[in-house]
Amino acid sequence: MDFRIGTHGLLSKDMVFKDLGLLVIAGKQRFGVEQKEKIKELKNSVDVLSLSATPIPRTLQMSLIGIRSLSQLETPPMNRMPVQTYVIEKNFQMVKEIIQRELARNGQVFYLYNNVKEIYNVEKQNTIRKTLDEQIAQGSHSENNALMVYNPFGTNTLSMYTYFTTAQGAKISYTIHVEDDKIADFTRTLNSDYTRTHEYQLIGLIPDHENTITLHMEYEDGTNKDVTYTYTCGSLRGNESIQLETKEGSSREELSDGLYVILGNDSDEDDFMYYYDNNGILRGEVPIEGYRSHRLLFANERMYYSIATDKMAEMDALGQITNVFDLGNYDLHHDYVFDENGDMLILATDTTKDTVEDMIIRLDVSSGAVSQVVDMGDLFPTYKASVYDKDNDELDWTHLNTIQWMGDNEILVSSRETSTIVKITDIYGTPEIAYMMGEKTYWEDSDYADLLLDKANSFTSQTGQHSITYVEDDSLADGQYYLYMFNNNFGYSSTNTDYDWSQLNIPTEVKAEDAVSTYYKYLVDESKGTYELVDTFDVPYSPYVSSVQNIGGNTVVDSGMAFNFQEYDSDHTLIRSFTMEGEKYIYRVYKYTFDGFYFNQ
Repeated sequence: MDFRIGTHGLLSKDMVFKDLGLLVIAGKQRFGVEQKEKIKELKNSVDVLSLSATPIPRTLQMSLIGIRSLSQLETPPMNRMPVQTYVIEKNFQMVKEIIQRELARNGQVFYLYNNVKEIYNVEKQNTIRKTLDEQIAQGSHSENNALMVYNPFGTNTLSMYTYFTTAQGAKISYTIHVEDDKIADFTRTLNSDYTRTHEYQLIGLIPDHENTITLHMEYEDGTNKDVTYTYTCGSLRGNESIQLETKEGSSREELSDGLYVILGNDSDEDDFMYYYDNNGILRGEVPIEGYRSHRLLFANERMYYSIATDKMAEMDALGQITNVFDLGNYDLHHDYVFDENGDMLILATDTTKDTVEDMIIRLDVSSGAVSQVVDMGDLFPTYKASVYDKDNDELDWTHLNTIQWMGDNEILVSSRETSTIVKITDIYGTPEIAYMMGEKTYWEDSDYADLLLDKANSFTSQTGQHSITYVEDDSLADGQYYLYMFNNNFGYSSTNTDYDWSQLNIPTEVKAEDAVSTYYKYLVDESKGTYELVDTFDVPYSPYVSSVQNIGGNTVVDSGMAFNFQEYDSDHTLIRSFTMEGEKYIYRVYKYTFDGFYFNQ
């Protein structure tokens, strides 16, 4: 071969040239230290020509003072049409026509969609969908000529819409590869059944890299075929790291399958959800309007997540926003869950009142109707009155941070402010407290002391707890179930300053030295009125924001204020930890397989 053309991967260690005479470089924007050092080595024996339309200041200065020779090309290539740039008023019809014209000639389109609120506009999302349908109708798109559109709906900057048909039924998987030894390939299965029409959202592109996308076809007749496309992905909209800092634990067990979803890395910049794989590589950047998301819910081939304090979004597997729910005068916070009818129960604040984070509302997903179902003040009237301060404009007297659906119109909520877990019955009728779990000394002089379950063994009850999870187990007796949680192990109440949390021998300072938080798992026995601690282990300290999740026999833990999340094996031995950069904290981290949504196992 007389010449070879490629990316900066040509400078990798495994590339050996027989007799290289000339190296031509067209742009060095993506060169790192390793690539630049390799070029320095080559210059001793190889002529090097660098081409640049916009040289960096240091290179330009070296040329101007004679350290490097400089040649200028001041005329365009033959038959090159001049580039014309226009600044015009917003015109979506013109944008549509330009995109269609480019796609009609099998070109590529990068459409920068800066206004996040415009992304969550259902009418405009439908227009984008119509444009895609028109493009599908205009051509024949086989696996060899797939319609590939970068992030058309604006909902994931590391995604590619893909449409094609196959002459016979086929199962499809894909692999994303970049020329970077530190970034492993990303492979996922898209469909588990043989089909002829294929329409997917491929996620996992690497920003600021040329991505090689390989579609793997497994045909119904037993044959196989690979088709490769390339796409140079632009930069992230946010400022998150492409690769997180990772640290291996002592466990030899495998990490569970799935993607870690960072539901809020709070900062003063734009807000996003982020998807990271098991290697700590960024595979998804989902813009939201503001605040944070809280968890992902899946139902009827749709994904639901919060996009602002007063809005929920519904998205399909292709990335199209199919519905946006406005909560009116309610602000959501911390958590939401589906009931058995497919309605959503949401922890909320009534913005017309002077208390916060003490309501539960219902969102009818089919109609968008919002209604209040529980006011915690109605369940705890005397306690609320005892801490009520008329000079406080926003009394945070209960601070609900988790809701779990238990069936039969029963829910479980977590009150961080009182370090108490509460079961509520008949939520769609006349809500009542079934029981409470917390330290009895906190409630001993109140009207609610008799509602507390007894401890079946000796331990300190949860304090400052987050992400309570209800787990049914068929092996348990009637009336028994498990609860697990991130026990922050932090005692504080802003509205009940008379209680002395130090008597529990737990940290009472946000930056307490040598403090740890813990994973807690309870066995609750309602028939006996007891709960017991059946499993616990120490995790990095986080007095506030945090989460914990059991998945695939492992446990994923987010110690939010430590900017760290971890995955432990079934014996509670660390497999791997991940550290993020941030300004305030990592709000919550859950791991999702996205099976039946983006992917199929």
